[in-house]
Amino acid sequence: MVPTRKKARVSLLTQMVLLISIVVLISMGIGTALFSFILDDILDRYIGQQAMTVAKMAAMDDDIIAAFETDDPSELIQPIAETIRITTGASYVVIGNKDGIRYSHYDPDQIGLHMGTSNDPVFLENRSVIYRGSGISGPAIKAKTPILNKQGETIGVSSVGYVMSDVEKKVSEYKERVVALSMMLLVIGIIGAFIIARRVKRLIFGLEPEEISFLFTEKAAILESIRDATVAVDMQGRVVSMNKRARALLQEDLTVGKPISSSQIRDIILSVNRNTQEMNHKILLGHEIFITDYSPILNNNEVRGVVFTFRPESEIEQLTEEITKISSFSDNMRAQNHEYLNRLNTIYGLLKLKEYDKALEMITDEVKERQDILAFIMSSVKEPFIAACLLGKINRSKELKVAMEIDHDSHLGSVPEDMNTKVLVTILGNLIDNSMEAALEHKSSEAMVHISFTDLGGDIIFDIEDNGRGVPQEMQTRIFESGVTTKPGENRGLGLAIVKNSMELLDGHITIGTSNLGGARFTVVVPKHKGI
Repeated sequence: MVPTRKKARVSLLTQMVLLISIVVLISMGIGTALFSFILDDILDRYIGQQAMTVAKMAAMDDDIIAAFETDDPSELIQPIAETIRITTGASYVVIGNKDGIRYSHYDPDQIGLHMGTSNDPVFLENRSVIYRGSGISGPAIKAKTPILNKQGETIGVSSVGYVMSDVEKKVSEYKERVVALSMMLLVIGIIGAFIIARRVKRLIFGLEPEEISFLFTEKAAILESIRDATVAVDMQGRVVSMNKRARALLQEDLTVGKPISSSQIRDIILSVNRNTQEMNHKILLGHEIFITDYSPILNNNEVRGVVFTFRPESEIEQLTEEITKISSFSDNMRAQNHEYLNRLNTIYGLLKLKEYDKALEMITDEVKERQDILAFIMSSVKEPFIAACLLGKINRSKELKVAMEIDHDSHLGSVPEDMNTKVLVTILGNLIDNSMEAALEHKSSEAMVHISFTDLGGDIIFDIEDNGRGVPQEMQTRIFESGVTTKPGENRGLGLAIVKNSMELLDGHITIGTSNLGGARFTVVVPKHKGI
């Protein structure tokens, strides 16, 4: 849901166009100012050098030098100087004698008068100078150089100037060109900004910044409220985001920003395409099995990532068991009612016939078996979790019609406090379930499972045997790998992988052998204290 605008705001498109235009305008303004400053400096130096070049050209002219020896030098010098002035574009070319009297000037009325600026650097120091100064022509960039005769004596001065009004006129022409170019670039920049802004607007689905911010907040809130562990990954297998349920369940195995180490998940990512429908798999992460659903993240019909949801199989099994129990409760009650009614009718008949001994024998047989099993478990197993596990598996064996026998010499005293008995129960539960399944598959109604255990010495040892087909020799080294199984069907081969990982938590080990019943024998050895 996108928030409704309560008041008119400047759209993102307009903001981007304005922002880019302002940046372009400021950049061009700074560039134009720098260009003008540099241009002024360059022109000052360039015109000064040009003025000096013209001044030296006039000072080295043989006709001008020779004219100093005549009675009226200005008559010969004036036309030559004017020719140089017009040819070079200088504002004036003035030739003066050592007394500062002009022999040439663009204004003939100034000929014969004193020059407007001092010639001391030329006559006293015998050097050429470039400077800014003001004379009768106004402010100008000037160059003065001495005129030498054939004997090397200074006989006059050559003064060339470029009036600042002429210089500024040239500078203005250049600046006008720069401004015109800048305006053209500004127009191009605004058009480009508009095109870029429209492109960005399309990429963000026409949303404004505050709408995008709200959507991200909304997405985070929705993700965190999902009950299942939800994880999003990219096509390189890196975790992009995950909700708090995922962080609680999977933080040790999945971390935001880091690649996924699970080969099963990586294989799923590689297999996902745009036509993939939501699917689910069993995956072993750490020491627990998860049911995962996944679906692709599409952008322009291209897969850009995958969203996974993880649910512990134990939770699903618990829900399934509860539903199954509820649905079968009435059937079980009806069947038990029918069975016990038949037995009660039999006992009633025996009592009516006054066969009291036979009635008592029938009642004793019915009760004795359950009492014997309960009494043995309570006396032989001091750990409640393990005792409950064995009782549960005995009841399960009766439902499956599997003959389960516990060695009467077995004994398990108190378990060390630092031992995680829940992990040990997971190991035993998986191994006993596997043995019952294997025995049922091979022997059907003659299926048998034998269990023995002891805590003598420094280890707790369990032996679980069955009369199934056993584990082939070539598979015994691989049977504990995830996905490896001797049974047909999908989503198998995880139970023993869990057993192996759980054994590592307890610092124990497990071996496979051949049972005296003809099937497999699994021997579990768990040290009472880690490191022993």
